[in-house]
Amino acid sequence: MLRFIAQTILTIIGNALGLLAAMVLLDDFHISGLAFGISVLFFSAAQIILSPFILKLAIKYAPALRGGIALVTTFIALFLTAIVTDGLDIRGISTWLIAPFIIWVCTVVAGILLPLMLFKKTISRKNDLR
Repeated sequence: MLRFIAQTILTIIGNALGLLAAMVLLDDFHISGLAFGISVLFFSAAQIILSPFILKLAIKYAPALRGGIALVTTFIALFLTAIVTDGLDIRGISTWLIAPFIIWVCTVVAGILLPLMLFKKTISRKNDLR
């Protein structure tokens, strides 16, 4: 349970960083300040819920997509977030194609670096026990 909570927190932080990066790097990607938190939470929830479902579909119907599941999930979660929340505005096909990639890269980097930074004491204690 603790691992799931830690993973969820890391996912939310990574997604927040990814959405911020997309907003900074792409002119046609806008998130209003007040709606940013709602967009991050909705996007993260959609991503967490959709990942296993999309993976199962890909394995059954399109095995070649298995490697890109995270990217496909990011795109779908971003699409749903843009539809459901008021604060996210994405315009242009190129922005729709590039934004999921930026968010995905930031989430991957955050998934590698954040545990090292946030759970440094836990990791060092675990290594001391060996």
